[in-house]
Amino acid sequence: MYQDDKEDNRTYKVVVNHEEQYSIWLVDQENPLGWKDVGKSGLKQECLDHISEVWTDMRPLSLRKKMAEIAE
Repeated sequence: MYQDDKEDNRTYKVVVNHEEQYSIWLVDQENPLGWKDVGKSGLKQECLDHISEVWTDMRPLSLRKKMAEIAE
């Protein structure tokens, strides 16, 4: 873990899993098993800002689908 995120100039990428949950990962590292790139990379805060914009429903995809079934 970086001591001071303000000085963290590393490049990150945004990744997503099969449940449509988002995270960031260092761009030069292989994605964790089950996660894929979404096409956004940059400084840590830029990636976190992107996630804040696109991940508006924190519920896992499987839960959203189940709740939609129940609502029908």
